[in-house]
Amino acid sequence: QVQLVESGGGLVQPGGSLRLSCAASGVIFSIYSMGWYRQAPGNQRELVAAITRRGTTSYPDSVKGRFTISRDMAKNMVYLQMNSLKPEDTAVYYCNTAPLVATTKDFWGQGTQVTVSS
Repeated sequence: QVQLVESGGGLVQPGGSLRLSCAASGVIFSIYSMGWYRQAPGNQRELVAAITRRGTTSYPDSVKGRFTISRDMAKNMVYLQMNSLKPEDTAVYYCNTAPLVATTKDFWGQGTQVTVSS
């Protein structure tokens, strides 16, 4: 059974930082690359960070240099450190495999709300 539980969101001022956490099912975590996605109202869900099992990371230009993804293989955890936050980073953040696969594409956690506002 796929389980993804995100936490760590909140309200932060522009320029601030947050660290998100994701607890993932052991089966999917051990097999797949993992990623953080976000979805703002009226927008499609987008991938903002990905990490392979070996630790190779990738980011879109919109967050590169500000976001850092990491994973703890022993704890089945994925993290997203977000620095220099901007109002346009406001969204609900989710974790899942990256890329999405048939086994997980329809399974999403509750997400965690990040709001960047003064």
